Amino acid sequence: MSKFLTGKTALITGSTSGIGLAYAKALAGEGANIVINGFGDADAIEKERQGLESLSGAKALYSGHDLTKVDQIEAMMKDAADAFGGVDILINNAGMQHVAPVEEFPLDKWDLIIALNLNAAFHTTRLAVPYMKDRKWGRIIQTASAHSLVASPYKSAYVTAKHGLAGFTKTVALEVATFGVTANCISPGYVWTPLVENQIPDTMKARNMTREQVMNDVLLAGQPTKEFVTAEQVAATALYLCSDAAAQVTGANLSIDGGWTAQ
Repeated sequence: MSKFLTGKTALITGSTSGIGLAYAKALAGEGANIVINGFGDADAIEKERQGLESLSGAKALYSGHDLTKVDQIEAMMKDAADAFGGVDILINNAGMQHVAPVEEFPLDKWDLIIALNLNAAFHTTRLAVPYMKDRKWGRIIQTASAHSLVASPYKSAYVTAKHGLAGFTKTVALEVATFGVTANCISPGYVWTPLVENQIPDTMKARNMTREQVMNDVLLAGQPTKEFVTAEQVAATALYLCSDAAAQVTGANLSIDGGWTAQ
């Protein structure tokens, strides 16, 4: 059976672990060339890169560029273009979180979160769109968040970035609508990833709670299913958005949040 993304190239930011790696594996499984990006142990990343090539029967490239710096984003996109001609599927997934009251929010953390979670998506998108328009096909997917639709206390920078990402995506969807290119957000609730796990100590401190209280009374409090979303469920949604069945899905914000934003 033929793989429907054979001949296409997908670039996924923040894809050396968690949701990003799940995206990479899902798209590789359908035959796409893959560009992964992120930080981590070099040997572990190389093992994952090789695994992606085994899955896809195509090529996988690793980019270690720092997406808080515009020149490094441009270098990453140039590497992808040099290797594969351009990017057909762009998934902006890189992100970070910091939890603190607004009056105590560190200025450097604010700038870093906005740079990585929002500005980087603008830069990758502006650089990917010309190739997609020329090819008359493209898929732009943002990992937004339930926090692109609703807010939580102590996460001012993250909520601001994710709301901005949702608006940016709608604008891009309108601009590329006649070129066979779609732009959509996927907005997960709490997915069990290093990003979520790493914010537990800060939340414990900010709310004066135990680890168990943070897990049950904060993280899963808003999800009526009382279950974490899986990275594989998020990746399956991205795969759908890349399919012909989703050709008329654009400018959408797809919630995968166990009912969180239905409340």
